Amino acid sequence: MKALVYHGPGQKSWEEKPKPTIVSPGDAIIKILKTTICGTDLHIMKGDVPEVTDGRIIGHEGVGIVEEVGTGVANFKPGDHVIISCITSCGKCNYCKKGMYSHCTDGGWILGHLIDGTQAEYVRIPHADNSLYPIPAGADEEALVMLSDILPTGFECGVLNGQVKPGDIVAIVGAGPIGIATLLTAQFYTPAEIIMIDQDENRLEVAEKFGATHTINSIAENVVEKVMQLTDHIGVDVAIEAVGIPETFELCQEIIAPGGHIANIGVHGKSVCLHLESLWSKNITITTRLVDTVTSPMLLKTIQSKKIEPAKLITHHFRLDQIVDAYDTFGNAAKEKALKVILSS
Repeated sequence: MKALVYHGPGQKSWEEKPKPTIVSPGDAIIKILKTTICGTDLHIMKGDVPEVTDGRIIGHEGVGIVEEVGTGVANFKPGDHVIISCITSCGKCNYCKKGMYSHCTDGGWILGHLIDGTQAEYVRIPHADNSLYPIPAGADEEALVMLSDILPTGFECGVLNGQVKPGDIVAIVGAGPIGIATLLTAQFYTPAEIIMIDQDENRLEVAEKFGATHTINSIAENVVEKVMQLTDHIGVDVAIEAVGIPETFELCQEIIAPGGHIANIGVHGKSVCLHLESLWSKNITITTRLVDTVTSPMLLKTIQSKKIEPAKLITHHFRLDQIVDAYDTFGNAAKEKALKVILSS
């Protein structure tokens, strides 16, 4: 089969690899129908995730058709259309029983990280019964690719960890796909205002269409001053970091109000400064989280009922064998006006 293979920072190629086979009874082999590229994949390509080694097939999102299952798989059979969760979970270990699938002792975020991933013609999914979701008949499979990662990530790591409440003023730093997913799902809780902050004017315009009440271009404006003007010099109740660089995490610390929540989503490849000298007396809660995908079944229902329409996040389409070009487009998102790209087999 063909696959996108990582060969160290800045190096990748679309090349021939062995087709995966059943290794354990709980495995399923999935033929990829549609996949995408995540901001985390860009971090991998920059060398920010050193656990990813030379020769690894990248990717952790997608939908496909079950081609083969191990003897221990009870919930799926060949021919089933499925959503691949970015998190692999056994459902039996202590962490899984707590709903912390991301820390599964025999799983977690391993696809495209510690084992071969989804940017390929086929992928092996361990613990298939708890790591795949059936696709309802007639569902938009392109839209459901967003359920692999960005929707549960924005919701769990941003909205739930940030404890967004009715009437809150929320700032989301980063209007990329994860930031927009956070914007969409934050509206479940009717915050009074959602301020989107980014350097890309196109993404800010998209954020307004998706429900942002205010946008701030961090190149054109002083973000801290603008946020303070909008909040009567108090700050925001919830600041959600959706980029993964030191500057954006520091910004969250500067704009948070007393009693507020800073929820980190971004994948950080460098250390950040924690300003306890100014935060210690402000009753600030800072949270981190790797998505668990425990909310995926609920989010699937919201998509089916059209409460949210993630297909609108898709800006570019490519064939799977055009994935190197797709990386160029996604990696130059501002120039290409890209949010999510879809790669189809």
